Amino acid sequence: MHVAHLTLHDFRSYADVDVALEPGATAFIGRNGQGKTNLVEAIDYLSRLSSHRVATDAPLVRAGADQAIVRASVVKEGRTALLEVELNPGRANRARINRSPLPRPREIIGLVRTVVFAPDDLTLVKGDPSERRKMLDDLLVLRAPRLAGVRTDYDRILKQRNSLLKTAGIARGSSRDAAMATLEIWDDNLARVGAELLAARLRLVEDLRPYLGKAYEAVARGASRDDADLDYRASIEVPPAATQESLQQALLDAVASRRKEELDRGVSLVGPHRDDLLLTLGTGSGPDDLRLPVKGYASHGESWSYALALRLASYDLLRADGDDPILVLDDVFAELDAERRGQLAQLVAGAEQVLVTAAVAADVPASLQGVRFVVADGQVTRDD
Repeated sequence: MHVAHLTLHDFRSYADVDVALEPGATAFIGRNGQGKTNLVEAIDYLSRLSSHRVATDAPLVRAGADQAIVRASVVKEGRTALLEVELNPGRANRARINRSPLPRPREIIGLVRTVVFAPDDLTLVKGDPSERRKMLDDLLVLRAPRLAGVRTDYDRILKQRNSLLKTAGIARGSSRDAAMATLEIWDDNLARVGAELLAARLRLVEDLRPYLGKAYEAVARGASRDDADLDYRASIEVPPAATQESLQQALLDAVASRRKEELDRGVSLVGPHRDDLLLTLGTGSGPDDLRLPVKGYASHGESWSYALALRLASYDLLRADGDDPILVLDDVFAELDAERRGQLAQLVAGAEQVLVTAAVAADVPASLQGVRFVVADGQVTRDD
C-alpha cells in the first residue's frame, strides 16, 4: 500500500498543494514551521480521521477558511482508489471514495493504514493513561475498522451516563427514583459496549506483546527481547479466560459495588475509560528478574527506546495482518544519535512507503533519503 498523490485544500498552512509520491522512501526537508509535518499529518488523518498532533479538527483548517479537503490516490495490490475527506469544524465531516459519498465518514477508516513515529511519542511512556488508551484504540480501529463505531458508541454512553449520575446525585423523591431507574438502563449499555471494547483491547495486548519484545531488542543497546513487556490494567477484576459475556457481567458487578461513590462524585468510575496499559522493563535475566514500570523508573534513553518499540511493534503487527502500513517518521531522527538513526533506518527500510520529515537533510540516514522534497515558504518542491 502506498499513496501516489496527495492534494490539500485549506489544510493547515496550505491553501492548495499537490504532491506526487512514489513507493519507497520520501524525505520532506525544511525548517521548523514551514509545513513539512502538515503533509504527513494529512495522510495520517485519512487513516484514522484524527490527527497525531491535535485533539480536534478546528486547527486543521487554514485560518480564515470554512473547511479543508484532504484527497489522496492510494494504490493497493495494483488497484488505485481516490479517497477524500472534507473537514467541516462545527458541522458534520464528509468522506468520498472515487468521488462517491459515504453514508458515514468513519467508513473510510482503515482504507489507508499509517504508523506515525513522532517526538511526542514519549508521552506514551511518560504521559497520562489516556495517551496509552488512545494508542491502543487507534491500533484496534486500524485492524478492525468496525470498532470505530464501538468506540464512538461507548463515548456517547459514557457522556450520557455521567450526566445522569450528576442529576441522580442531587435529585430527591420521585425525581431521584426516576433517575435511578434510567441509570440502570445506562449501566447495561455501558457494560455491553464496554465489554466489547475491553475484550478487543485484551486481545490486542496479547497480540502486540511478542512484537514489542522483538522491537525493543532492536532499538535499545544491549537489550534482549525479554526485557520489555506490557500488561493491561483494567478498572475491574478480569475473569480468568475472559469472554465478552463474562466481562459484561464483571462490569455490571463493579458498577453496582461503586454506585454510592459514583453518585457522590457524579462520574463513571468503572469501564474501559478508566483502564491503563502497564509498560515494564526487566532488570535482569534470572528467574527472579524484577520488572519495574517504565514510567518513573526508566532513563530518558530507555523511555525513548520503549516508545519507538511500541510504534515498531504496532507496525509489525499491522504488517502481519497482510498489508504494509505507510510509515511516517516525523522529525524523529533529530532525537537520535547516529548509531540509533542507522538502526531505525535499517528496521524500516523495507517498508513499501516511508515518509520522513526533518529540519536538516543530514539527519536522515542515506537509506531513507530516496526522493527528496524541499518545503519552504508554503511551497513543496522536488529536489532532484
